[in-house]
Amino acid sequence: MIQRSYEENGIAENQQLIEELKALRREVAELKTEKAAFQAQKKLLEHSVATIIRASPEEEMLKATLQDTLDVCSQLTGAQKGSLFLLDRQGAVTDSILTQRETALKERDRLIGCVLAQGLAGWVYRQRQIGLIVDTETDDRWLQLPNQPYTVRSALAVPILRNEEVLGILTLLHPEPGHFSPEIAHLMQLTADQIAIVLENAQLYGKIETYSKALNYELEKGRQIQRDFLPNEIPQLPNLEIATFFSPARQVAGDFYDVFMLPGDYLGLVIADVADKGVGAALFMALFRSLIRIFSGQISLGGLSIIANEAELSILLESEMATNLYQINPLKAVALTNNYIAQQHAQMSMFATLFFGVLDPATGILTYINGGHETLFVVGETGIKASLNSTGPAVGMMPNMKFKIQQVQLEPGDILIGYTDGVTEARSPSGKFFTEKRLRSLLDRSALLPSPLLESITTDLFAHISNAPQYDDITMLIVQRKASD
Repeated sequence: MIQRSYEENGIAENQQLIEELKALRREVAELKTEKAAFQAQKKLLEHSVATIIRASPEEEMLKATLQDTLDVCSQLTGAQKGSLFLLDRQGAVTDSILTQRETALKERDRLIGCVLAQGLAGWVYRQRQIGLIVDTETDDRWLQLPNQPYTVRSALAVPILRNEEVLGILTLLHPEPGHFSPEIAHLMQLTADQIAIVLENAQLYGKIETYSKALNYELEKGRQIQRDFLPNEIPQLPNLEIATFFSPARQVAGDFYDVFMLPGDYLGLVIADVADKGVGAALFMALFRSLIRIFSGQISLGGLSIIANEAELSILLESEMATNLYQINPLKAVALTNNYIAQQHAQMSMFATLFFGVLDPATGILTYINGGHETLFVVGETGIKASLNSTGPAVGMMPNMKFKIQQVQLEPGDILIGYTDGVTEARSPSGKFFTEKRLRSLLDRSALLPSPLLESITTDLFAHISNAPQYDDITMLIVQRKASD
């Protein structure tokens, strides 16, 4: 009796040890599978990042990701053939790839269409679960295609799911039966979530790239249109020489300059900087430029009267000069533009610093308004001889603002230089500003010729900026009254 009890206890202990050993083996197998899955996911992620880095503008990001994903899975499982295709919500194929990159297009289409309708991939799509075929000759889920170009005896198909939606199906093939084990199937099932993330990110990246290209195309058209708002031809006058410079910080800019003839053979000179940057500033740049030109000769726009009468307008322009009305009248455009912007676009809070001068080429008298703009300089043989400071507020901030008219004499040989704050506030790589002081030092030793002066400033300016980003638009306008021969 006692002997039998010992034997029964020994058998029970042995059975327990056997069960514990089996459990330990299962745990080790699971750990190995999880480790393999982790390595597979790591490899997929590395390939995904590498694909993004090496992708050229001409290469389709999604197609490259599909190919890399299929290649990695084939290497991990030892598959010799395979396919990976993406599906939309209705189950239609949106993109596909095969391990054999040289496979003919018609062969690929035939394969995908048939297997989705009747084959293993279709079964996986409908069941939303992994499909493992140990031997294609004994499993009715396998569809043998006519004129099959290669032998398939084992197959593994994995649904790529994201929130219960089938994003695609990965199919791996081998010419020998039993190649894909349940462990390999489990490995691919664990890896499928990572595949879904990789493909989803590739699709998102592709959409961003497409949107970015479309946006860049539209911005480029905007840049070209904006360039057309700058004067194509500068008026050529015998006793004046004019030089300009325009460098936007982005594809479109808020800076602008303008040079145009006015009634009485006067010359209109404008340099301005619209608040803010980008598309909004560029649109208002076009509006300001158009309004200044229009209001230089009239006081209505589209039937909308901005100022009731001449008496009301004269209140907004302060002038103590006795000069030709042809030279003063165009400056009304500043007050008119101010009121139009402030009244019609107040909700946008857009305004511009703006200098508008009317030059008499014959006498060298420049009558002007400086609406909150940077100081302009008149440069003579000994350096800076006059500073044209602000005579009123920025244009467009509030209606009925007052703008004072000033006047300066340009002697033969004198140079007038206007610029935007993109010059003085240009930053070096260390963040230091170019400064007005540095600009003044260049003007004090200038060569007294517009083009050489402009070249001297831009050379020093961009040497200061070096490889730092250009933070603001850079615009300059230089006018010289030539000395008589």
